[in-house]
Amino acid sequence: MGLLTYLLTLPAAPVRAVTWVAQRVVDQAEEEYYDPAPVWHRLAELEKQLLSGEIDEEAFDREEDELLARLAEINEYRQRP
Repeated sequence: MGLLTYLLTLPAAPVRAVTWVAQRVVDQAEEEYYDPAPVWHRLAELEKQLLSGEIDEEAFDREEDELLARLAEINEYRQRP
């Protein structure tokens, strides 16, 4: 980058910095949102609740379906190019 280009684009530097930071925040949020570990952990907790009698079969099935759908969404997202 030449000196002239650097001087001409210098006023846009704060915008580029804010854009870079915003992209890092989005990347981190997506990483956390599409992490399957909490879903697997909740499935294990759910099974323990069913076996201990804290919840009935109907409640188990309902939440299990939601969690499995969430895992399918995560897998679909992670397989995208």
